[in-house]
Amino acid sequence: MIDRQVRQMTRLIDDLLDVSRITRDKLPLLQEDIDLAPVIRDVVDSYRSVCESAQLELSISLPPQPVYLHADSARLTQVFGNLLQNACKFTRPGGRVSLDAERKGDNVVITVRDSGIGIAPEMLPKIFEMFTQGDQTLERSQGGLGIGLTLVRRLVTLHGGSVQAFSAGLGQGSQIVVRLPLIEKPAALPPAPATTEPAALPAQRILVVDDNHDAANALSMLLTLSGNETYLAFDGVEAVGAAAKLRPDVVLMDIGMPRLNGYGAARQIREQPWGTGITLVALTGLGQEEDRQKAAEAVFDGHLVKPVEYTALTTMLGRFSKREPDSPGKTA
Repeated sequence: MIDRQVRQMTRLIDDLLDVSRITRDKLPLLQEDIDLAPVIRDVVDSYRSVCESAQLELSISLPPQPVYLHADSARLTQVFGNLLQNACKFTRPGGRVSLDAERKGDNVVITVRDSGIGIAPEMLPKIFEMFTQGDQTLERSQGGLGIGLTLVRRLVTLHGGSVQAFSAGLGQGSQIVVRLPLIEKPAALPPAPATTEPAALPAQRILVVDDNHDAANALSMLLTLSGNETYLAFDGVEAVGAAAKLRPDVVLMDIGMPRLNGYGAARQIREQPWGTGITLVALTGLGQEEDRQKAAEAVFDGHLVKPVEYTALTTMLGRFSKREPDSPGKTA
């Protein structure tokens, strides 16, 4: 339950930040030639468990032949994820949700349908406006800020497409139709990500540093269950002392801490002869580009934003697992 609430809050904050960036023209797209089908399949697969827990039937239909776009696949994932999220949220148990894609001329048309509460006629012209919400009991019980569809429209527009909402009225379900321009089959596509299970990481000595005792203890327990040897420190001064004594393989360092912040602690560790081989990862709520730059200047090896997905953390740890820092028995 806590995990669901944290993910929901993170999603709302991310959406607000994205809308703000778009309105200030600060959200560049990382576009490349892509095949649309894998993007849609990944999004649908990620929402199957959501639909199952809500007792909803989820279906997908794709064109028989590949369709290609020049697009930012991460932002399209965000678009279709928001649409499926809304469809699941506003459909009662026993209902149906579908995502269908078909080629129409020079466009691909993606339609997300649901058998849910529908949209009142007077709301249809406003549905993509910021903070627009209906007053239905189910909608209010599910929460939200009314920014998801605003973000969808702006991201689709940035891709040169369009989006429309349709509904026969309250209780009649709804359809959101996205149109995106196609391109000819590219000469080469980026390689598909590997689907094999990642190799097990070797156990590491990890120092977890955070002034939030509960967060530090929880992460420490999780890392210990994964076979690692973990230690705790609760401010920057403690972190430097613990690192000097323990010579950990990895330090997961919060930034905003009393006595000495994470930047200062990282610099002091790096200044020591034994600190050059330690992997320093900033694990912080500060996630803007300037924060990442500060982390790099403070000689952090990596930067992760709270709340971090455990797979993202283990992936980063895996990148540095071959490093061989000094052990406590070695002399500087």
